[in-house]
Parts: sequence; C-alpha cells; structure tokens
Amino acid sequence: MLQVGVSLTIAGSARVIERRAGHDARVILRVAGCTDRAAVEALRGQALMMARELAPELDEDEWWAEDLEGCAVRDGERAVGTVTRLLALPSCEVLEVARGDGGDPMLVPLVSDAVREVDLKRREIDVDLTFLGEA
Repeated sequence: MLQVGVSLTIAGSARVIERRAGHDARVILRVAGCTDRAAVEALRGQALMMARELAPELDEDEWWAEDLEGCAVRDGERAVGTVTRLLALPSCEVLEVARGDGGDPMLVPLVSDAVREVDLKRREIDVDLTFLGEA
C-alpha cells in the first residue's frame, strides 16, 4: 500500500515515499527527489507504479489487466477471439477482443450480463454474444 518507505516508479524513476498525509480517498504523498513545487508539478498526472505484491487483495470479481490480456474469449464452445487489452471507459471497463476471424475488434463490457465467467487458470473468458448483439 502507499506507506512511508514503499518504493514507487513514477515517470520511469524509482522514488521512495517519505511522507503520507490526507486520507485513503485523497492521499497526499511526498516522494524522494521532489524538493520543490516545480519538481512536483513535473510529475502531475503520471501513473504511480508499485510492486504487485504490495497492492491490496482484489475482490472475487476483480482482475489485474495484465492477467486478462491474452485470455481466449468464448461464448460457450464458440471461439470468439483473444483479449488484447483492458480499456477504462467512463461508464465501465471493457475488454478489447481481437476476433479470430480478423474482423474489427469487439468491446466487451466487464458487467455480469456480458461476461459469464473469467477463468484465469484456463486463461478463458466466457461471454454472452446474444447480450452483446453479436449472435
């Protein structure tokens, strides 16, 4: 988690958290190497990356994007394609699926009506093409 002493990568550079303030909904951090406002402003909008093992446990219906990428997408026994990436849209996150027939990529919202099951051990995602208007 974001605690004092944890190492982060910000804009390609390793930085250690020196101070944490605020609250969980709005964390304020001071990181090594940022000694003035200009240094902080240079990092505005940059992603904070940390070792996966330090991240909080995910809920049962949550997955890491990198675990979903490369999964086979099926509707029952019918092969659909392969997940190429996870996109964050304003309404929900969606899987971008490269179709096996080479057609345009399909977007599958990560909602229970569209996704029946995610099986990371088998690297398969079962979707409902009828719900997606694809059947």
